[in-house]
Order: sequence, then C-alpha cells, then structure tokens
Amino acid sequence: MLLVRNIRLPLTCSDPGAEAVRRARRMLGLPAGKTAGGGIAKLSVDARHGKPVLVYTVAITLNDEGEESALAGASPCVCFTRKPDFHFPVGQMPLAHRPVVVGLGPAGLFAALLLARHGFCPLVLERGPALEQRVQAVQAFEKGGALNQDANIQFGEGGAGTFSDGKLTTRTGDALCAYVTETFLKHGAPGNIAWRQKPHVGTDLLRGVIAAIRAEIESLGGTVLFNTRLTGIETRGGAVCGVKTTAGEFACEQLILAVGHSARDTFSMLGGMGLPLECKPFSVGFRAEHLQTEIDRSLYHGAAGHPALPRGEYQLSQHVDGGRCVYTFCMCPGGTVCAAASEEGGVVTNGMSLHARNGRNANAAVVVSVDGRDFDNDPAKAVAFQRQLEQAAFRAGGGNYAAPAETVGSFLQGAGRLDLGNVQPTYPRGVVPCDLGSLLPGELSAALRQGLTAFGRKMAAYRAPDAVLTGLETRTSSPLRLVRGTDFQCVALPGLYPCGEGAGYAGGIMTAAVDGLRCAAALMEHNAPPRGL
Repeated sequence: MLLVRNIRLPLTCSDPGAEAVRRARRMLGLPAGKTAGGGIAKLSVDARHGKPVLVYTVAITLNDEGEESALAGASPCVCFTRKPDFHFPVGQMPLAHRPVVVGLGPAGLFAALLLARHGFCPLVLERGPALEQRVQAVQAFEKGGALNQDANIQFGEGGAGTFSDGKLTTRTGDALCAYVTETFLKHGAPGNIAWRQKPHVGTDLLRGVIAAIRAEIESLGGTVLFNTRLTGIETRGGAVCGVKTTAGEFACEQLILAVGHSARDTFSMLGGMGLPLECKPFSVGFRAEHLQTEIDRSLYHGAAGHPALPRGEYQLSQHVDGGRCVYTFCMCPGGTVCAAASEEGGVVTNGMSLHARNGRNANAAVVVSVDGRDFDNDPAKAVAFQRQLEQAAFRAGGGNYAAPAETVGSFLQGAGRLDLGNVQPTYPRGVVPCDLGSLLPGELSAALRQGLTAFGRKMAAYRAPDAVLTGLETRTSSPLRLVRGTDFQCVALPGLYPCGEGAGYAGGIMTAAVDGLRCAAALMEHNAPPRGL
C-alpha cells in the first residue's frame, strides 16, 4: 500500500475526499488502470494560520502489489507501507487452570479477547455490573439517587473509558494500535475512526462496541462474572496459585490484574501483601466549560461553523513556577461534565461526549501535575491525598454530591463567586458557588491560576470570565505503579501481570487496550491453553 501525504484542500472544495484521491493518483503518475483502489487513510485540519484547510493522507493500492515499493519516494510525500501482520506465539506447556483476568475495562477486555481467540478460555472478573445495569445505576445517581460504589462511572463493564468521549488518540506508534482499531471496527465502531486524525467513538456508541467484544469472548469459551470483586491473591512457593473473590475462590497460575485507576481497595490489598508499589505522577484540578461555539471561533476564526470542519478541540499546556505543568486533559467537544464519584462522601468530576458531539458546551480537565515528592514517595499517601480532595469537594458542595463551582474570572481573583453568564454548568447533580482555590493546597491553586492566565493568551475562549470551573478532577490517572519486569510479570510475584492504567502502565483507552494485548501475549508466549476446556 502506498501512502500519499499532505494533500491540502480548501473548505470550498465540493467533494474533498474524491479530489484528494485524484490528486494522489496524479502525484504518483499512474494511469487509472494500474490502481486497484484508493481511499482516505487520514484527515486532519490545519487551522494554524487563521484559514483552515483540510489535510489528507490517501492510501493507494496497485493491481500489481510488487510494483508498490518501487514507487516509494516518487515524491517526499509518498511512502510504502504494509499492513501489520499480528502473530502471537503460544507456548508448549499447558496451564493447569484457565487464566484469570481481573477488570473489564479496555486493558482487561483486550487481554481477555486475545486469550479467548487463542483458546485459553479466560475467566474474567468484573466488580461492577454488565453495561445495561451499569448505565441504569449511573443514570439513577445523576438524577439524585444513592451512589452505588460498585456500579458507577469508574466501575462496571467497559471501565472508566465507557463514560468518556471514547477517544482513541495516542502518542505511541505501537503497531498494536491497528489491532485495537480493527477490533473496534469489527464490533460496530463508526468507520471514520480508521482515518480521523483524532478518532473518537462517543460514549453512546462505545457501549455497544464493548458489549459486542465481550460477546465474542464468551462465544470463544471465556466466562465473565459480573458483580464479582477481587478480595485476595493466593500464592504457593512464591507464585500465584489462585484468587479470592466475593463469589468464592478460583485456582489459577496466571493472573492479569487490570483493575483501573480507582480500585483503591485493591491497591491496599496489594500493599498489604508487600508487593512493590511506587508513586507515579498524576494531576488534579477541575473541569472547565466553555460554549462550543467560542471554542470553534478560537480555533477556526471566520470559518467556524463550516460543515466540513469537526467540532473544535484543543490541548493546552504551560510550565509554571515551581517546576509544575498545568495542562488540559480529556477535552470533550459538545459534551457534559459528569458525576464520577466511586466512594461515599467524595465528589469527583469527569467529562464525556456522545458520538455526535452536539452539546452546547465544551469541557476539558484543567489540571496541575503532582508526583512522589508531594507524598514522601509513599503510594498510600498519594491515594489519601486524592481522597482528601474529593471529601473537601463533597463538603463544599453541601454534602449531597453537588459539586463546588466557580467562574474563571472569580477564580483568578480568588473571589469564590459563580457569576453565571452564557455558560450554564452541565454537572448533573447541581453546582454550589465555592472558592475552588481553597480546596487545593496553595501552591497548586497558584499554579492553576498561572496556567489559566497563560491559556487566555493562547486561546480567546479562555479569556471569557463566565467560563465555568467545576471541581474537583482527581482521577486523571493512577497515583501508583505496581512494578513489573520485562516479562510483564510483577517483579515480586511470578504469574501476576500488572496491566493497564490502574497498574500504572497506560493512560487512555488505546494505550490501556494495547497494554492488555501485550500482557496477554506475554502470558501466552510461555503457556499453552489448559487441556479439556
């Protein structure tokens, strides 16, 4: 396959996709009869100079594939590539028991899928319910009901990423990203995730995709036990020999632990076993909401609203005094701020978008980095820090899961007001005016004010004083890492594979899914499926 990059077209082009393919063929100098096919491989928008243009990469295949490599370098924009060949070796020694995967977020889901596709018939344990029941629990909480600590935006089938924008962006160039994308497409994700520069599924469509992948796991002999929480890991001779759960005990020699970044009871259990935990950097702050139209104008200027342009999204960062970084995270165009608590007496915010991204507001986390130096390099103190912030937000919101909120202009002045204007907050449990800066250590509040001021110089929307800040955002990533070796196993406990975001080895849907694949591949490399399954 040939990739022809940097085909730039104006918004006025009537059929830009077809025109991009025509230009790619002309650049290659090929007669139409030589090409077997052509299509869009990637589409992005370059809005850097105030006049947005569409930038295409086109994939061209020839009738004679052997001729493709000779055309690489026909211009600086042309390269030859092959579709990745995914091969996962399987060992010779059969397991005595089927492997166990704990957690059905992206990491656990893809680990279980790969194991199932190779005959290992994994047993998957998920502390929360299946998606239909999980969605019902989340909706009931949003409408004012009680918090279910095992069925919420953090826990349940699909993990925390299920209630998000369904972003599949990643900075890694790992070839396994293509495996993840192909799997999503096969199970009902929208086709444009194959070529969008910033692909997203949307929380509404992502739910069906996750359920379809789980159905494949089960059809291949895997078993998923919902509402089943891990309570202990059994060992014999210094290695894993089984797990204890709320549904009983299960023997296993191979355990993939993909519990997500909010499984604090599991972190405590691992620490109690003496397993090597270390602090990992994470970030805290709040959700910033703007009118989506203002974000579009900030990015696209006079072209804002053109039907060929996607909803505007952004990523901002600023190094501030004290060596910290303030940055935006998990930006959700046309989305809402959601109530993401998983423990009683704590308020946690997050953001999500539907596939259409057609909400009135845009939102993004605005957070400041913290690390082991803030917690004496003690993972337990890092978790306690998160919990203390969430409890402070709960009290500031009045004690009924309403969230503390403040407008940007007020926050920059330290005034503690919620001077609502065009932007109306979307947090479903309601908001209460609060001095958000008082909920954070002074150094972090000062850093966030410095960062927001810098963002205002970079993007016009961040100069709007009526933008709304809703707090607090504390679950940006896991505060700790369970140390593993090059074989993906815990350095202190053979047979245990720390996996995904909760174990400190991923950040986001795509990287977590890839890490799940890598852990499963490492497990399979030295083991064969159990006999008799």
